[in-house]
Amino acid sequence: MEIRQLKAFRAVSTLLSFSRAAKQLHYAQSTISAQIQSLEEDLGVRLFDRLGRRVLLTEAGERLLQYADKILNLSEETRVEVAGTREPKGSLTIRIPETFGIYYLPHVVRLFQSSFSNVRLSFTTCAHEGLSKDLRKGITDLAFLLTDSIQAADLGLETLGFEHIKIVSGPEHPLAAKEVVHTQDLEGETVLLSKVDCSYRKLFQKILEEQNVQPASVLEFNSVAVIKQCVMEGVGITVLPQISVIRDISEGRLVALPWEEDHLEVAVLMIWYKDRWLSPTLSAFMDMTRTVLKMNIN
Repeated sequence: MEIRQLKAFRAVSTLLSFSRAAKQLHYAQSTISAQIQSLEEDLGVRLFDRLGRRVLLTEAGERLLQYADKILNLSEETRVEVAGTREPKGSLTIRIPETFGIYYLPHVVRLFQSSFSNVRLSFTTCAHEGLSKDLRKGITDLAFLLTDSIQAADLGLETLGFEHIKIVSGPEHPLAAKEVVHTQDLEGETVLLSKVDCSYRKLFQKILEEQNVQPASVLEFNSVAVIKQCVMEGVGITVLPQISVIRDISEGRLVALPWEEDHLEVAVLMIWYKDRWLSPTLSAFMDMTRTVLKMNIN
């Protein structure tokens, strides 16, 4: 096995595409195919099932991917330590909740880019589903979640702060006039929920389920901004991190309902794969995130 073969294998495994892997590694597709074929012949197993244009890892391929990650990470670590080239470079793929992206990320990116302008950053919307697998496979380098917890022994977790969760409505909503809003008062309400900040919504839905409260309807959106605008127009109520609504509340566009469960809060978690070597690039981004968030989050 050669390092270049393992790089080709990991790229195809991650992207599930020979053409996209070739583009990522700046090779001709025929070169990637030849490297994979040579690796399969060397190991005496088939690594991919090719179903038309689809590519799927075989069981042997899944096993090899775990070792390929370790070998390639060790190779990169050795090169950096021996050559003494610890300057951040390359690229990072980071998954973020929308609220994090709007209210905290710009400060981190500005600081990072001012020091390491040659690093390419790619951000995607974050959710629980598939996150652990993507971190293990190297599809995602780092992730952030707004949640109460995450269960995965092989993931590194760091709490950067806490976000208070608020139920809000438009100023004219009937619940806005109540002195106390009980969970039972949410029966029959239209509830707007976010798909892109979905970790904390599960806490809210769990409370409703435990008290057997049934909303009249649940509307899901891919944008926190759209949710807020709909709530301002009187469509229904929503649950969002305080930082995303505090200005709208102070300016009278939204009302924080005096909910009896007003203690609800979630942690802002930074998450990475424990067994992966933390490159200078990844370490630098994590350090700058800690610096910015710990100054801005309670």
